[in-house]
Amino acid sequence: MNIRQKILCLTVSAIAIAACAPTAKAMSGPTAIQIDGGPLGPLELSGAADGMAYFFSGTQRYADTGGIGAPATNNAGPKSVGMQFLNGVIELQKNTGVLQATIEVGSENYMYLGLGQTPSSIQSFSTGPLYGAYVTLAPTGSPVTLSVGQVTGLEGYEAGQEFNNANIFLSQIAYVESGQGRGVIANYASGPVSASVFFGDGYDTGVFNSLQAVAGYTFNTNNSVNVYYGGNLGRTGLHANTYGNGSLAYNNSYVGAAPEFENSQMVGAYYSYTAGHLNLVPELQYEYAKADATLGIQKGMSNIVGAVFADYSFGTSPYSVGAWVEYFDQHEGVADATNGTYWFYGPNATGEAISVTPTWQKKDLFLRADVGALLLNRTSAYGLPKYGYGTQHNDSFQLSGLLEAGLVF
Repeated sequence: MNIRQKILCLTVSAIAIAACAPTAKAMSGPTAIQIDGGPLGPLELSGAADGMAYFFSGTQRYADTGGIGAPATNNAGPKSVGMQFLNGVIELQKNTGVLQATIEVGSENYMYLGLGQTPSSIQSFSTGPLYGAYVTLAPTGSPVTLSVGQVTGLEGYEAGQEFNNANIFLSQIAYVESGQGRGVIANYASGPVSASVFFGDGYDTGVFNSLQAVAGYTFNTNNSVNVYYGGNLGRTGLHANTYGNGSLAYNNSYVGAAPEFENSQMVGAYYSYTAGHLNLVPELQYEYAKADATLGIQKGMSNIVGAVFADYSFGTSPYSVGAWVEYFDQHEGVADATNGTYWFYGPNATGEAISVTPTWQKKDLFLRADVGALLLNRTSAYGLPKYGYGTQHNDSFQLSGLLEAGLVF
């Protein structure tokens, strides 16, 4: 069950909705800790924490002093081998009654295949360690609920937190999506039909001009489909806040802080098929940002990605395996190497990637490994290297590996 389904199931738990149909899942946590909230009613406490050892072949694509995609001035960059804390999240929920609430705090890290290692941080969002905080109005017997606060975006199949994914590495599809945001989500669920609409600040800009929507239909317990949209209703300028409170003008080379993200239009769809212990989910996503010279987007930019996600559990044993494959094709709108306006790896990049994650879980404890490979078919333009891996930043292939251990409760 991905995090979009999780929000729907928590906020309309009194309704048998299509989005709550069982699906294969990376890991299953034990029953949440029950707390007597007194006048608030029953509360539930849950969480997760983990650490990892990592390996990346070659040197990551950028030097510390050169910026993303820039020619290397030295061999600096993220370490290729090491160990570090990955994630730690605690969630307190009130999910009964007409008025419900969720608070989630922690330190987050997002591991995107092909981009190397980054440190865990409590500053992933401008709200600091407050990852999620929203109240939900869920009238008894109503197919409509309303959630307000710091909520999860509606775009795409993958969850932001890797605990809810069958793989540790996230795909390029998740990389270009808006994560948490401040705003309002209206949910509707009746029989096989479900729909949600979000209005707020996309990409954590603090500018309330983002609209997201997802509509789903469950054919039966084994088949469902979801179609989603995310887009800017206006124009987000270079002085808007972004993830970590930076500005677009200052951080326009980095994910979630590039003007093409905040001023884009996205459409996508994914289909879920479950057969016994196997779950297959193909997904297709397209994103476009129109030309805006003031923002450094000299011409229209597009990004298309196709992926197939798989998750298989070995019966009642503690073992399961997740995997995904993807292809991405990006067309950029940069005029020179200093603008930094591109979607994922570098200007005009295309490539294929694969990630495989075997998992062992015994009650609260889990151990996972993830082996991934990314092959760049092309990155080009404006004096940048054709490719970006290796000490000379001209290799097209990177092999990545993670070993993760942690607990869920």
